[in-house]
Amino acid sequence: MAWLKGSKLYSIGRLKCPFCHEGDFFVSHPYDLSKVGEVNVRCPVCERKLSKEVGFYWGALFVSYALSIGFSLAVFGLAWMIKPDLGIMGFFITVVGVTMLAAPYLYALSKIIWANFFFHYTGR
Repeated sequence: MAWLKGSKLYSIGRLKCPFCHEGDFFVSHPYDLSKVGEVNVRCPVCERKLSKEVGFYWGALFVSYALSIGFSLAVFGLAWMIKPDLGIMGFFITVVGVTMLAAPYLYALSKIIWANFFFHYTGR
């Protein structure tokens, strides 16, 4: 994935600073529930500010919604392919359960995708 450095996919896939692609974007990993989705104020490597204004990451809510819907549909499709006779309640429990397990990662992903809409790679 090193060959992608300089692209937005590198920053998103590695959860790295959109400016330098080296510093961590988040304070901790997505499944550290005490700090879930907590973005560093500044990049620990390039020292650039990782927010434009107060409430900047509210826009990530729309990205999170789209990711969750897409993920839920993919889980439903996969469950249908594996066990088509599961029944409505079985599909519901499967989709909700798997989506809830993926929620912290989807939340983190939505924030870094949102940031990459506005911040661009500049190198170190």
